[in-house]
Amino acid sequence: MKGLVFHGPGQSSWQEVPDPGIKDPTDAIVRVDTVTICGTDLHILKGDVPEVRPGTVLGHEAVGEVVEIGGDVRTVRPGDRVLVSCITACGRCRFCREGAYGQCLGGGGWILGHLVDGTQAEYVRVPYADLSVHPLPSTLDAEDAVLLADIFPTSYEVGVVNGCVRPGDTVAVVGAGPIGLAAIATARLFSPERIVAVDLAPARLEAARQLGADAVADAREDPAQLVADLTDGLGADVVIEAVGVPESFELCTRMVRPGGHVANVGVHGKPVTLHLEDLWIKNVTITTGLVDTRSTPTLLRMAAVGRLPTSSLVTHTFALDDMEEAYDVFARAADTGALKVVLGGPRHDVVAVPAA
Repeated sequence: MKGLVFHGPGQSSWQEVPDPGIKDPTDAIVRVDTVTICGTDLHILKGDVPEVRPGTVLGHEAVGEVVEIGGDVRTVRPGDRVLVSCITACGRCRFCREGAYGQCLGGGGWILGHLVDGTQAEYVRVPYADLSVHPLPSTLDAEDAVLLADIFPTSYEVGVVNGCVRPGDTVAVVGAGPIGLAAIATARLFSPERIVAVDLAPARLEAARQLGADAVADAREDPAQLVADLTDGLGADVVIEAVGVPESFELCTRMVRPGGHVANVGVHGKPVTLHLEDLWIKNVTITTGLVDTRSTPTLLRMAAVGRLPTSSLVTHTFALDDMEEAYDVFARAADTGALKVVLGGPRHDVVAVPAA
């Protein structure tokens, strides 16, 4: 088969790789029909995630069809159309029993495209399939469903839930890329008074408006002052960091009100200065996190009935063999206007079941 192979910082190629096979009785082999590229994949290519070894197939988000299962798999069978989650869960360790699947100690957590071969290929082996793939309703298109493998649960759990968004809050989202836009969409579920989006790109700020941001700010034009003006000088109740660079994190800590929350979602490849000389007195809560995907079943149900604006984030589609072109378009988002790129073949048709 073919897959997108990481060869070291700045180097990758779409090439022939060995077909995956069942290694453990809890495995499933999924034929990948639809896949997307994550900002974390770009961080890997920059060398920000040194645990990823050269020779690894990248990718941790996919929709596909189960073609083979191990003897212990009970919840799916060959022929099932499934969402492959970005997080793998053994279901038995202390963290999995607490629902903290991202911290799995039993060989799970974020492993696809990180510690084992991932989804940006024609087939993928998914360990612990019973908890790591989700059967899809026939009403949900693959292009929409694939966004629930990572960005929507990540934005919701690590940004909105960890940030403790409540009705009437002022929420500032720093970074209006796919994660930030999904954070805006899911923060709206909690009826905040206002959402402020911050970014450098006018196209992304316009996308933020379309998804429900009440105000937008160019990151170069003192967004902290805008938030102060909107809140009578208090600052935002919740600030969600969705970029992953030192400047954006420090901006978040300047925008938050005393007693507020900073929820870091971005993947950081460099140290960040924490200005405790200013923050120690402000009762600010700062959270970090890797998504657990425990919200994925709920988000899937919401998407199936049209309650999540998933398709509005997809700006470019490609055939699976155009992986390298898709990476180039996604990496140059400031020039191309890319939000989410989706790769794959024709969608599955809904099969009519004859009446008995």
